[in-house]
Amino acid sequence: MQRMYKFSGQRYVRDYLQNNHQSSFKSMFGDNWKTMMHATAGSFVGVGEIVLLPLDALKIKAQVNPDLLKGKGLGQIVAQEGWGLYRGATWTAARNAPGSFALFGGSAFVKEHMFHLSDYNQATFFQNFCASIGGAFASLAVSSPLDVIKTRIQARSAESAESGWVILSQMVKNEGFGSFFKGLVPKMLVVGPKLVFSFTIADASIPIISSFIDGKK
Repeated sequence: MQRMYKFSGQRYVRDYLQNNHQSSFKSMFGDNWKTMMHATAGSFVGVGEIVLLPLDALKIKAQVNPDLLKGKGLGQIVAQEGWGLYRGATWTAARNAPGSFALFGGSAFVKEHMFHLSDYNQATFFQNFCASIGGAFASLAVSSPLDVIKTRIQARSAESAESGWVILSQMVKNEGFGSFFKGLVPKMLVVGPKLVFSFTIADASIPIISSFIDGKK
């Protein structure tokens, strides 16, 4: 659901920006206006992704604190956690904004400056694949520090919950700045390929589906 929302939603926001604010982007960013427009649209959609935060919270709890969910149905978990499933929403939005900016901006940058495409919908599967690699790994690297804080907030129970600022200060004090990039390499190796795969398939298939729908009309 997160991938469907992000990859399809970004295109709607991008089209809105292109139809209503293209001249502003051209005046501010010159030849890079298209890359920045794709990145900005991604950033807006990334912030909106916090609507789906409970799904992410349940996944993280199941991974790092399974005893909280053991023997409980979905209804019991929702009743127990309540709005606590949105704990860390601010930090998630703060992570998603630059992360999605880098994801879509990095992909657009590769298409425009490496493959010199004026129409991204004309990209070949290989070009979409390369662009997805650039965007995915840029996104993971940029969002890693805030993702670590978000994950620690969500992993804790309501009774032991601490604010993101408290967690941040404890990390700096007890673990050093390197702690903000903990797990980055495994994430690159595990999450990276999945993100590259889904982004490549979305970029390759959405133009085809759109053309088919337009043809039906």
